[in-house]
Amino acid sequence: MKIACYIRNTSAFDLVRTALTRSGFECVRFDSETALLRTLQRNSFDLIIIDIALPPRDDDSIFSWLNFRTGNRTPTLILSPLRNAELVALALDSGADDFLVRPFEAIELIARINAVIRRCTPPQVRRSIEFSGFSLNRESANFSYQGQAISLTSREFSMAWLFFSSPGIYISRETIGAVIWSADSEVAGRTIEQHVYKLRKKLMVDGEQVVMIRTAYSQGYRLELCNNAQSSATLSLAS
Repeated sequence: MKIACYIRNTSAFDLVRTALTRSGFECVRFDSETALLRTLQRNSFDLIIIDIALPPRDDDSIFSWLNFRTGNRTPTLILSPLRNAELVALALDSGADDFLVRPFEAIELIARINAVIRRCTPPQVRRSIEFSGFSLNRESANFSYQGQAISLTSREFSMAWLFFSSPGIYISRETIGAVIWSADSEVAGRTIEQHVYKLRKKLMVDGEQVVMIRTAYSQGYRLELCNNAQSSATLSLAS
């Protein structure tokens, strides 16, 4: 990952560069606000680190840029030697994603960088699931076992997706009702049970169960491997 650093203090930059390099990040230093802002118009970065060594002025261009930047939502981490709650609030309210007082421990800096990137990176949408010979494709709504197609209704497929995306985890009736029948619907337990029953039958392979949907009265339903299935079966998600 490529990180832009506007840090004028040489000692502070050396600490940041060492921590980033050891963690596998590429570090690009800028010695002026103008150089940073111009480069951001032409090149993209995964994160921007800005060090504020002095109390900001009313005409501080960095805060103006954070407030009014358009077309650039690169995550931004502010560093500062100033222990000032008003400065922290100003930075965050202006659009910064995190604030870290220096001196700092390298492990905390890297943890905060990773956390900011996770928060600001759109989650990848799962498009397919493979589990114990079963395959689900979200875009085509196809469901199969070892290449043999299994016909499911749209609601049965949605229910299968819920179970196969979280094997071993109980899914409550409320969650199933909200996801499949919409958040505004109150679906009777019997309706859900009927759909689970039909899905159970379709999960039978040559009269045998490879997986099963277990019911727990107070917890809901969960997908489990049966005892006769390979214990080494694993789940892989492809995007």
